[in-house]
Amino acid sequence: MTSTSASALVQELDDAPDVLTWLNDTLTPQDNHVPLASLDSLLADLLTATDLSAVTTSAALERTIDEVSRNAPRLTYDLHFMRDGALSLHSALATVTARIPAGTGTSAALDRLQTLDTAKRRMEAVRDVLREAESWSSLEAEVTALLAERAYDKAAERLSEASRSMPVFAGTPEYEPRRALMVSLQNQLEAALSSALVGAINSDDTAACRNFYGIFANIQRESEFRNYYFGSRRAGLVTLWQSEVLEDTEVSVPVVPRQTFSTFWVTFCASFLGVLNAERTSIPAIFPDPQITLSTFITSTLSILQPSCPQRLATLFNTTGSSALKDIIAIYKTTEDFAASTDKIMEKIQFSVISTDSTLDGALPPKHTRRRSLRMSMSWRSNSATNFSRAQQSTLNDVLDWDQALFQAFLDFQVEYGTLERRLLSDELASSTLTPNKNPSTDLARLLRERAVDVFSSAEESLVRCMSFTYGYAAPGLVSALDASLASFVDSWTQLLTANLSAPSGASAESEDDLADLDYSPQDWSDIQLVLHLLASTRAVLDRLSTFEGKLRATLVQIATAFRLAQHEGGVYTPGATKGAGLLLAQSSLNSAALQILLSSAESHPPIPLLTTTRASIASLARALQSSLQHTLLAPLHAHLASYASLALWAALGDPKSMRTAGDLHVPVFSLSPSDIVQRVAEGLLNLPRLFEVYADDDALGFSLNTLPNIDEAYLSGLSEQSPELGHNRRPSLVLPPKPVVLSPEAVAAAWLSSLGHSILSHLTSCVLPKIRTLSVAGAAQLSTDLGYLSNIVRALNVEYEELDRWKEYVGMTDEEGGRIIGEKLPGDQVLVLVAKMRGWT
Repeated sequence: MTSTSASALVQELDDAPDVLTWLNDTLTPQDNHVPLASLDSLLADLLTATDLSAVTTSAALERTIDEVSRNAPRLTYDLHFMRDGALSLHSALATVTARIPAGTGTSAALDRLQTLDTAKRRMEAVRDVLREAESWSSLEAEVTALLAERAYDKAAERLSEASRSMPVFAGTPEYEPRRALMVSLQNQLEAALSSALVGAINSDDTAACRNFYGIFANIQRESEFRNYYFGSRRAGLVTLWQSEVLEDTEVSVPVVPRQTFSTFWVTFCASFLGVLNAERTSIPAIFPDPQITLSTFITSTLSILQPSCPQRLATLFNTTGSSALKDIIAIYKTTEDFAASTDKIMEKIQFSVISTDSTLDGALPPKHTRRRSLRMSMSWRSNSATNFSRAQQSTLNDVLDWDQALFQAFLDFQVEYGTLERRLLSDELASSTLTPNKNPSTDLARLLRERAVDVFSSAEESLVRCMSFTYGYAAPGLVSALDASLASFVDSWTQLLTANLSAPSGASAESEDDLADLDYSPQDWSDIQLVLHLLASTRAVLDRLSTFEGKLRATLVQIATAFRLAQHEGGVYTPGATKGAGLLLAQSSLNSAALQILLSSAESHPPIPLLTTTRASIASLARALQSSLQHTLLAPLHAHLASYASLALWAALGDPKSMRTAGDLHVPVFSLSPSDIVQRVAEGLLNLPRLFEVYADDDALGFSLNTLPNIDEAYLSGLSEQSPELGHNRRPSLVLPPKPVVLSPEAVAAAWLSSLGHSILSHLTSCVLPKIRTLSVAGAAQLSTDLGYLSNIVRALNVEYEELDRWKEYVGMTDEEGGRIIGEKLPGDQVLVLVAKMRGWT
């Protein structure tokens, strides 16, 4: 059963022949294999819907009975009233019919009446025109006399009457001269009133100001009156704005005691708010639309300020640089406080507005309709008044745009927030970099941790700034700025550490007693310790990044929830101190598809990394440190292999299967021994597990195993599957695609040994063996023995290297086998090309 409305459920019951049939049809499943639990759930839903339908039907029936019981007594009265009316109409028609002479045509009489009515209306129009023309002839003299008598009210009424007749002369030659006369007389009246008006405004004489407003309204010059009033009221604010010399916006002014713009803005807003509080009682006593008037006063005051507020805000970046963003946000918060206080003043003024319901009712033309009953009339009037009040308030809110004018100055900076935040973070993070060469004794690992604390503190502050300034609308720009800045910080450390790890650190490190026989110098042990500490610090940076990314995601989820709630209520997300400030953000380019995509990704499951570039930079830093550590660990082996390609035995002559004694006897040789260099390399490889046993408890080795050089991802995945869950607090390694891998110490050592084995073999096959110029038969036999021995050694470390096996295979071939196979694989096999050149096959 699907969820249906109560009316649909009642209709289904009416259509069914009986209740049982309806139940069977409703509960019939789509197939015959429905569990009883599902059927019980369907039945419970059906019972609930049935109960709701019964309650709804009962309530509707009670309302119907109540209405019938109220209206039934009126039916007799209405029928009697209709009967009396019909009888009266019948009597009146009979009287009229009796008065009409026999034979008189009704249509002719009606035509005559229409002609007379038309003539009457036209004659009245001519009379009105002549009367208006007569009044215009004496208009100038009358108004001049009234102005001389200071009867300003009567002069305004006379001009108002004359202005109403102006449309009569539209399209005639008389229109322009009369309009010029009207404007001249209005100017004379305004000039006569100006001094008295300014005096009344300055003395706060609200009664006189209201009287003057009525005069100006009669001559259609309300705007001029508002200009007089606003100019007087904002004079102190304009003087305060223009006379103040600011420290961070007027750099060319000589040095005098000055204050910053943010400090001055607090003072200016407090003064502005004081003026508005004073006008809260004055404006309603003068103007009929106090809210609109106060809104216009605010917008006109802001527009007349020179230099304008946006200009002073933009100047901050020229004087203080990228840190001006912090000042602008502080100014924005002060503006929000001012807007909130102003909004409360607007609410208080709303209560002082006189209701205009009676005026509107009186303006309506009378309608000859039958009077409704008392109950119905009251209900209708109440609903009409409520609907009118709501519509009026909605229209009024659209007109009051003072808050948009107030916050418009910040919109350009909000739109460019991502760029401004990136510059600020870049400048702040520049102080978090370091130059280790200036202080060789610096503990780089500790310094990296300390710098990371500062960097992520700045990142958290940027998150707070974004929410305070844009309420999340600039989230894409914030994420981009954070990702670029944090990645730049990590990359700078990668470059610095890469350049300085090879330099002497000035610190000494003692090796363990059981590792004293390894071919590592004190500098090598110091480098190993330093890199391990740096890896641990890098892991700490990643942990801080994950924590901050969680905070960032939680903030984005809150923003997404606010957007959904606003859409559910049929509107847009309009945060801020006032609705106008929020509308500016909602209607700006910040409300983009990129924002919606970011909010959707923040709510995805599983979570998608937000700061991908930073994570990639951390992986690069880990890779650089691991490469440096690997280079230190393999340095003795590289030293051994440095002279391997130049050995003389590669060109030695003779039969490798026999040797000649002093008596010139040929003694057969059953197997060759590996060369001394290969034996030393093999011993070094076999000593590596001992080294990792010493550092087995160091979690830094298990960090970011997927970035190890020459690591096989399949092998690493196999280790993660074989490794048991650990009970101690080993931190996960960095795995950028799906989940981090947690490995046991044995698996970590195996991964490192595999990486080291592949790296040394890659060095051997790509850098050492290709340098052998020629191979004799005896030399090839020795090289094949060396490669076979080395292959067995690396297999003990679980390393399989295909290219090494190919070198061993091709080197061990006879000349006949090489000549036969060279035609088959030569074009695409580089190893075969090199061996063929050494053996002289090509």
